[in-house]
Amino acid sequence: MGPKALAQVLRPLSGIFAAGDHPSLLAGLDSPDDALVWKLDDERALVQTADFFAPVVDDPHAYGAIAAANALSDIYAMGATPLFALNLVAFPDTVDSGVLAEILRGGAEKVKEAGAVIAGGHTITDKEPKYGLAVTGLVHPARILKKGGARPGDVLLLTKPLGTGIVTTAAQRDRATAEQLEAAVASMSRLSAVAGRILAEAYPAVHALTDITGFSLVGHAHEMAHLSGCALRFTWDALPLLPGALELARAGMVTGGGQRNLDHYGERVEYGRSFELWELAVLFDPQTSGPLLAAVDSAKAETVADRLRAQGQPAWIVGEAVAGPAGAIELA
Repeated sequence: MGPKALAQVLRPLSGIFAAGDHPSLLAGLDSPDDALVWKLDDERALVQTADFFAPVVDDPHAYGAIAAANALSDIYAMGATPLFALNLVAFPDTVDSGVLAEILRGGAEKVKEAGAVIAGGHTITDKEPKYGLAVTGLVHPARILKKGGARPGDVLLLTKPLGTGIVTTAAQRDRATAEQLEAAVASMSRLSAVAGRILAEAYPAVHALTDITGFSLVGHAHEMAHLSGCALRFTWDALPLLPGALELARAGMVTGGGQRNLDHYGERVEYGRSFELWELAVLFDPQTSGPLLAAVDSAKAETVADRLRAQGQPAWIVGEAVAGPAGAIELA
């Protein structure tokens, strides 16, 4: 569902649940974030999220792994550690059940890699396969990393390259090379566990954290900027892109979701130069199991980036938080 439609269907909930009536709910009602947080006591808070989607690749095992990594990413984006997960499955009764077994195996292996456990789930019959997880994690109530909190002067870090929507769309149209698809699958399947742990350990130098998924880099950055009361500035040349993403975007391998993101978030963007349509396709491309985006104290940013790289985690400095209208995105 696109961001505009989602905002409309969620609006009635604001009159049913008031944040002040639920003091243990530290995140989930008063402002949008990557997962809900429920305080248990002074040392522990539960973090919970759910995510599922239709296949983005043909290989069922890879699809399961990607869907699991994508759902787990929301836990890491809150600075939390996953504990357990429930499978969420919709599957046609006309397709060999062995395909579903491979999807579940891919998801289970990824959850095990995360140090968590699949503890159950729910399955329904549907015309199109869909798979994902409801994940529960744990975080210290005083060390939650929320979307809001970026401060002017902060450095912006990304932990994965962009372009998964473009590459997987091209693959579905037989326009991506095997190498391009392989790189995209590897990126989408990679857990953000190590990156999330390092960023959580860098608290309080990490002021805000989110993951980049279906609403694109610009959409999720807008959410961070809006909740932080500032603007975020990105440098186009600093953005890391998957192999082939630029060439495929130039060739028109773009998604409907990307156009919806552009329609909804485009007016929040100040362009420092004229951007080509294929460049906009990259900036507004929906991501699956995309990177973490962190706003880090400028005095600590290089140290945090170096520590990520030392642990085998890619890290790119892609911009900065600046004084400006809340929610504004600047592109140079």
